[in-house]
Amino acid sequence: MNFSRRKFLQSTGTLALGSLAFSGKAGSLFNSAELHPVGLQLFTFFGVIDDDVKGTLSRIAAIGYKELESAFSKKGGYYGMKPKEFKAMVNDLGMSWKSHHVLGAPFKLPKGYKMPLGTDGKPMVIPQKMANLQDNMQQLVDEAAAGGIKYLVCANAPTGTLEEIKTTVETLNKTGEAAKKVGIQFAYHNHDMEFHEVEGKIPYHLLLKETDAKNVKMELDLAWAVKGGHDPVEIFKAYPGRFPLWHVKDLDASHNDILPVGRGTIDFKRIFENKAIAGMQHFFVEHDMPKDAYASAKSSFEYLTKTLKA
Repeated sequence: MNFSRRKFLQSTGTLALGSLAFSGKAGSLFNSAELHPVGLQLFTFFGVIDDDVKGTLSRIAAIGYKELESAFSKKGGYYGMKPKEFKAMVNDLGMSWKSHHVLGAPFKLPKGYKMPLGTDGKPMVIPQKMANLQDNMQQLVDEAAAGGIKYLVCANAPTGTLEEIKTTVETLNKTGEAAKKVGIQFAYHNHDMEFHEVEGKIPYHLLLKETDAKNVKMELDLAWAVKGGHDPVEIFKAYPGRFPLWHVKDLDASHNDILPVGRGTIDFKRIFENKAIAGMQHFFVEHDMPKDAYASAKSSFEYLTKTLKA
């Protein structure tokens, strides 16, 4: 059975599991004054980057990426480094480390799923106990502060029942308060599961309504929202200014396969035209478990900079 990033991150619970200016008007897609550096979520290189961290980052910089969002690593910590070490490496390569993903709850592999294979053809190995916000919140906040990053993001948390949603809301609000104290903006990253009804309610809307709007922002994964049957632009309009971060990936017509940005069916031009309503500050390209991470990252970068001019 294929093991996508959605499944990997859903395992954190199980499958059941600064203020932003708002203009009120859609930003001009081609206004040079509003262009954003193109960022990359390093989960795109999960299973690759740990074999050669500096080499991988060097190739990413060579493509043209300027901003990075890190994720959990097989080596633990920040790709086997302390936060300041990782930041120094990124900066030396001419890039800026903006954000880091952490798990919202203890890691648990969903029943029936196996770890994906690494470059050596063997199942990937991750740390036996990965730090998470339910158990290690202050540690993770302090580490992010030590790295000097602007954002700390909950990659996923349980939302399969109303009780799980209640616990997740409490975790997010608590983390948001702790992050604010050290000058970091906290945010939550979605998958499609948050858009599936739970006892007649949409979990994502509950997370938006029941978390502190200032302390808990959202990193909207555009493709997962689409797969979940929701229009990102309508979400922006319903909760303006709440989405400083985006994940940008594409989907095929069936919405089952992830593709490099511009190779699928998502109307990114329309979405980027509404970035001001969203309050978008940074966006990160991501491709979950691609066959060729470098080719995918390069293709997405070229589309965003040359065709979309985002």
